[in-house]
Amino acid sequence: MGLLLFQLNFAQEKADVVLNKALTEAKSKNKNVLLVFHASWCKWCHVMEKNMNLPETKPIFDKKFVTTYVDVQEMGEKKKLENPGGQELMNKYKGENAGLPFWLVLNPKGEMLADSFDEKNENLGCPSTTEEVAVFIAKLKESSKMNDKELQTIQTVFAKKN
Repeated sequence: MGLLLFQLNFAQEKADVVLNKALTEAKSKNKNVLLVFHASWCKWCHVMEKNMNLPETKPIFDKKFVTTYVDVQEMGEKKKLENPGGQELMNKYKGENAGLPFWLVLNPKGEMLADSFDEKNENLGCPSTTEEVAVFIAKLKESSKMNDKELQTIQTVFAKKN
């Protein structure tokens, strides 16, 4: 019995549980949810996470969003890192062929305000080109009420060559 409990402690939370916790927190703090689908092997996922967690950007994202991550598309030994139901959740938002990272902004009711698709229906992933960063900034502006100074800080960080 002890072994079973030990294994359960290390099982990843179901994706809908992760999302519902974030939505509940967002509701209580009057914020939106930034939901990021990522994987351990994904270089651009790591770049996105690093850019969002720098000393100059983290306070901005934390002030405007409840950020949460769902692990998908792992392989081999890493499969256990996945959040069960994560791929299905990603598919629900038309992310099945998007690549990673794939992200969404949801209001506290779970309604989508923005996604990581550009006007050509291509996934921005971790925005890095001038054009991608401009689209990312526009999506953040419309879904978060960030001010120009905050948006400029994020733009500067994401536009740096990684």
